Amino acid sequence: MYALAIVRYRKPMDVIETVLAAHRAYLLDLKNRGILLASGPLDPRSGGAVLFRVPDEGYDAFLDRIRDEDPFTRAGVAQYEILPWNPNFGREALDTL
Repeated sequence: MYALAIVRYRKPMDVIETVLAAHRAYLLDLKNRGILLASGPLDPRSGGAVLFRVPDEGYDAFLDRIRDEDPFTRAGVAQYEILPWNPNFGREALDTL
């Protein structure tokens, strides 16, 4: 199973930047653990998007933990919209990442 997350900034960019290094370190840890496949800012810079690999069972609680442990969430500077996703086409390519 996969999930797309849209992360929307809720504070001005100067406030976001105070938490950005911690947020990126958190995402890098998720990438190193094989959970995060891709991430990056939206253009224009109003937030970001993240693609996660998640377990088929219990993915709701798993995704809640990912959101809740993000420094952006903890600092109250951004809000997640998480969309569980079960792709029909291209899944084989994603599974190799």
